[in-house]
Amino acid sequence: MAHVRGFDHVGITVADLDTASAFFVGLGLEVAGRMFVEGEFLDTVCGIPDSRTEICMLRPPGGETGLELSSFVRPDHEPGSPAAMANELGLRNVAFLVDDLEAAVDRLATDGYGLVGGIGEYEHIWRMAYMRGPEGIIVSLAERIG
Repeated sequence: MAHVRGFDHVGITVADLDTASAFFVGLGLEVAGRMFVEGEFLDTVCGIPDSRTEICMLRPPGGETGLELSSFVRPDHEPGSPAAMANELGLRNVAFLVDDLEAAVDRLATDGYGLVGGIGEYEHIWRMAYMRGPEGIIVSLAERIG
């Protein structure tokens, strides 16, 4: 018997919630809600006593699987590796389907975000690129071409 009923969201902790959420809104996600969370629930779930975080839930048009950005007010965030590559252990990328990969890459480049490598093509079916987003987050953009 399967226990998982669906995939709800991926959570990423960031230092600058405004910059990170603006980046993902620029990709086409929509803000589903933004709020502060603290108290017994958060302390229990994350295992950090007296914690407080601000979260921004983003979802693609149509309300599918979401992206939860979280910025801790208490305690302060712990720095990660902003130059992490895809072979480092842990969450290394968040992936999105796009209609026009070149346009998405160009738009992010105008905001100062660059490719991690290049634009690759897989068996004339997919084109994909890794972009380095705010705080070093690797964002995978994929376009189905065949």
